[in-house]
Amino acid sequence: MARTASSPLSFRPATGSIPESPGVYRFTDPGGRVIYVGKAKSLRQRLNSYFADFAGLHPRTQTMLTTAAAVDWTVVNTEVEALQLEYSWIKEFDPRFNVKYRDDKSYPYLAVTMDETFPRVQVMRGAKRKGTRYFGPYSHAWAIRETVDLLLRVFPVRTCSAGVFKRAGQIGRPCLLGYIDKCSAPCVARVTEQEHRALADDFCDFMAGNTGRFIKRLEREMREAAAAEEFERAARLRDDVQALQRALEKQSVVLGEGTDADVIALADDQLEAAVQVFYVRGGRIRGQRGWVVDKVEETSAGELVEHFLLQMYGDAAPEALPREVLVPALPPDADAVAELLGEQRKARVEVRVPQRGDKKTLMETVERNAKEALAQHKLRRASDLTTRSKALQEIADGLGLDQAPLRIECYDVSHTMGDDVVASMVVFEDGLARKSEYRRFAIRGMSGQGDVPSIHEVISRRFKRYLEERSATGELGPELGGEPIDPETGRPRKFAYPPNLVVVDGGPAQAAAAQRALDELGVDDVAVCGLAKRLEEVWPAGDDQPVILPRTSEGLYLLQRVRDEAHRFAITYHRSKRAKGVKESELDGVPGLGPARRQALLRHFGSVKRLRDATVEDIREVPGIGPALAEVIMSSLRSS
Repeated sequence: MARTASSPLSFRPATGSIPESPGVYRFTDPGGRVIYVGKAKSLRQRLNSYFADFAGLHPRTQTMLTTAAAVDWTVVNTEVEALQLEYSWIKEFDPRFNVKYRDDKSYPYLAVTMDETFPRVQVMRGAKRKGTRYFGPYSHAWAIRETVDLLLRVFPVRTCSAGVFKRAGQIGRPCLLGYIDKCSAPCVARVTEQEHRALADDFCDFMAGNTGRFIKRLEREMREAAAAEEFERAARLRDDVQALQRALEKQSVVLGEGTDADVIALADDQLEAAVQVFYVRGGRIRGQRGWVVDKVEETSAGELVEHFLLQMYGDAAPEALPREVLVPALPPDADAVAELLGEQRKARVEVRVPQRGDKKTLMETVERNAKEALAQHKLRRASDLTTRSKALQEIADGLGLDQAPLRIECYDVSHTMGDDVVASMVVFEDGLARKSEYRRFAIRGMSGQGDVPSIHEVISRRFKRYLEERSATGELGPELGGEPIDPETGRPRKFAYPPNLVVVDGGPAQAAAAQRALDELGVDDVAVCGLAKRLEEVWPAGDDQPVILPRTSEGLYLLQRVRDEAHRFAITYHRSKRAKGVKESELDGVPGLGPARRQALLRHFGSVKRLRDATVEDIREVPGIGPALAEVIMSSLRSS
């Protein structure tokens, strides 16, 4: 069952054992999970402050200490090394009590996929990808599309998807944008790869703020065309200049031309903080973005700024960092932060607080936005936090758990008439999906035997891995106090963390199978229940009667979301495996056709169905397929 809170004094290090050197420390829970990472100029002074006056600590710091079971540290030489190690640990372990800035909404970016052979301009959301240039973020996607529509007249870069691009190349005819001169149509070789990349580079330069040279060049060409009495060309160039000017008019001029800065402001209270950033490039506001954060302990404005700068710029490309970062308060280690950002940008970065003039005025505007964002977030967040806490407590009360199940794992099995049996494992922490922890399983040797043996197998495999990985670091011995970290990679082991509650999709039989697997392995601190679809009954393992949660119960709603997510994840894996099996089965029996040629055929035709409809001459066009093999492929597919 769930663990009870521990006393901080039970793991307090001996005072003399803590060095006075600068370093980075981390607290871990009884399961070995890192729950908090911090840095200090004096490790002894900082760590002693956690244990000296427990009653005087911030409530969330008290919660962190009662959740923790151990603390360790690493000594470093410089403040820059401490910042780098702190950031890398926070990124690697994702500690639940650390300051983590979350987008207060999903912002769209204007993205240019420079890593593709023919770069594409498009609207993107979510995590950033390597090799892609990003501009923005913008408040609305339509604002990006309006800007792109204006710029394509001057920089006709590809905007179509991979499928449309490939189709146009196959039929030898571009899409509508190619006919109206808003795409240079590289799909049909109107321009070379180098010429199209030059257009994409110019597009990126304009969006990065280097606008003057393009307008001056077009105006010069317009005057030359007019002097040569090429009036139609001069009119087109005039319209191009006006399009660029209209694109610039959509971005407010706030600072002097050439100013390259990110303006950061924050608003906070005892529990939360909101951060707003205005991105200024070439003196114009190119984008705006906001974050919110839960405060774990008493944190100054400078410390919030430091955490924010590390998270915002830690993995950013050099061109994404500005020359100047304007902040409401300097970080405690301002020089070290500036040095770290300079190393990231490969050029000097100045971190400072504006004191007067236009930059101070802009900072006040950003601060007003941050205050408004915090107020709006509190209105949205209040019910969300309350609902999640209520749901977890209702589950704990219904199942008789010692405390709310902060980590829930749910398992589901998917198959077609007993074939291609797969299972999914999804993870919810603090009532929210944690997709990086999802796992999927191909069930071995259970074809046609039903869900119950499959549930037993997948639970056994998951917790065998858990026991193996815990044993590998000696953590099954209570006196060792290690942590579930792979010594070779330095990263958390995949199955090293146990859940508080295991949910299986099904009734008493499935729940009993899961409990039997845990009993066989000697795992006795994990609760098990099944959720039956018919009446949405919750079946605790070993009970003769289900727990009936009210239809309006937040706890039942959370269990349904967990179960439905496990079902979706299992179905997705099952469909992909079944589709792969169909493709492989039809081509596997063709004599002389190896894996490389099978892949080449599927890449060329796109599907087995199209390959079956192709002629021998079509098949011979694929590299590595000769006349005799083409005949064999044709006859084999037609006969099947």
